[in-house]
Amino acid sequence: MKQILNLRVNGETQEVATEVNKTLLEVLREDMNLTGTKHGCELGECGTCTVLIDGEPVLSCLVLGVEAEGTEIVTIEGLKERDKPHPLQKAFADLGAAQCGYCTPGILLTAKAFLEKNPHPDRGEIREALAGNLCRCTGYTKILEAVEMVARGKEVP
Repeated sequence: MKQILNLRVNGETQEVATEVNKTLLEVLREDMNLTGTKHGCELGECGTCTVLIDGEPVLSCLVLGVEAEGTEIVTIEGLKERDKPHPLQKAFADLGAAQCGYCTPGILLTAKAFLEKNPHPDRGEIREALAGNLCRCTGYTKILEAVEMVARGKEVP
């Protein structure tokens, strides 16, 4: 059975007809064509599908689309600032903090929410904040360095 949802995603309210049993991940990808949010484990263990709901990182594979009505959802497509990459996106690109990039959207959104709460973290705090986001390609060093650079307000040389 389909239901009409009014979802506010990346600053725009959209009406979506979807099945009531679809996860937010499925609604975003399949019904709204926002494919930056990735399918990972679909068990809430890898962080790949992380989006922001009301500024908090949420695993979209564990939330039904109907539960997201009345919230402000930000996906990786909405991270840019005035059509420019967010400083985290720029730092990740400049430092080569992503290899295949599959996990990167979830890491970037988690890092954004974390830095808004703790703008001057140390490496241990960053590591702890990103602990729920798994990456199979890197050793995390460049990811941590990129978040540190943004926290310090520095650009890549």
